[in-house]
Amino acid sequence: MAVDLLLGLQWGDEGKGKIVDVLTKDYGIIARFQGGPNAGHTLEFDGIKHVLRTIPSGIFHKESMNIIGNGVVIDPVVFVKELEGLDKFGIDYKKTLIVSRKAHVILPTHRLLDAASEASKGKAKIGSTLKGIGPTYMDKTGRNGIRIGDLELANWEEKYRSLADKHEAMIKFYDVAIEYDLNELEKEFFEAVKALKELTFIDSEEYLNTAIKNGTTILAEGAQGSLLDIDFGTYPFVTSSNTTAAGACTGLGIAPNKVKEVYGIFKAYTTRVGSGPFPTELFDETGAKMAKIGNEFGAVTGRPRRCGWLDLVALKYAVQVNGVTQLMMMKGDVLSGFDTLKICTQYKYKGETISHLPYNIEPENVTPIYTEVKGWKEDLTGMTEASQLPKALNDYIDFLEKELEVPIKIVSVGPDRTQTIHR
Repeated sequence: MAVDLLLGLQWGDEGKGKIVDVLTKDYGIIARFQGGPNAGHTLEFDGIKHVLRTIPSGIFHKESMNIIGNGVVIDPVVFVKELEGLDKFGIDYKKTLIVSRKAHVILPTHRLLDAASEASKGKAKIGSTLKGIGPTYMDKTGRNGIRIGDLELANWEEKYRSLADKHEAMIKFYDVAIEYDLNELEKEFFEAVKALKELTFIDSEEYLNTAIKNGTTILAEGAQGSLLDIDFGTYPFVTSSNTTAAGACTGLGIAPNKVKEVYGIFKAYTTRVGSGPFPTELFDETGAKMAKIGNEFGAVTGRPRRCGWLDLVALKYAVQVNGVTQLMMMKGDVLSGFDTLKICTQYKYKGETISHLPYNIEPENVTPIYTEVKGWKEDLTGMTEASQLPKALNDYIDFLEKELEVPIKIVSVGPDRTQTIHR
């Protein structure tokens, strides 16, 4: 049995959590392969809104196993709060949630390092979520990190102390005022580690490859978005992991030839949180209207999202680097009521017209070239069948499919899992 991947194709916040929740009934295993608590996946059903940060979005389905893969970084404090949030819904996560021993642990001092590093950058800050993600991945590549499997060793606290002391020395190097009480932070951290150790730790690559041989259906769930990939995103305004399809192989220990479908999720427009270039960003009433209707605030940080027209140049790029086989368009309902919609189909780049994403998309280099299409007035939120969609929306979808050369199989018309139209 092959593994299907689900990825965001923009700067994150595309609606991956909702779609994983919708698709989970078809899969025996949902596996998160990268990122950490900087990701917020929002699911809405039965009138309740749930925000997951590290736990895979299939956790609300009793029949599916949920795996946190080796490519993920875990903050025990945040993670345990997430588990406590599930308790009130009677989720038996000790049976359905398992963790890779090779996943790295975010320490309290990683968060402090993150804050010191960002503060030291001043106006050049990259818009970090300050969750300690970057410093944890730095320790991973620097071969200093503490992994989940280390928590099972008798001397893991010695290893922790050595690394935390090193971090404190590094914090002083930044020469910025960061106030903290490490004793208090560590008390909370060690309590959370105790709770974390009540879960089952696994050798995830062995578990997953055995599941593949046994014919179990697996959906690999990505976090953030392709344009935030450490290699292929808008560097340096990116995350610290590989958010693209390749990251699923290294983040779970599965071979490339085991990947079948690649589901790519995008919004009908474009958003971005934090710093970084954004060619189609709107600074007028139209952008403010999109933000208000779409409730564009970060699921984890609460930060307002910047809004703009759909950037087809960037979207084509993301489809290409991921090998996307099916597309899912989110938040089609947010564009209802606009007389005219704009789609960026090319860039004016250093005086030349181009159709690909160049090395640098800073505003001094790039001006978007738009194609205008007719908008629609209809309220989509109550629609349940593709036949109900207005002609102007179908024309919009047809235009995108022709340009992207990939079918759009799902159109989301609201936040609830029932507001999902299959085409």
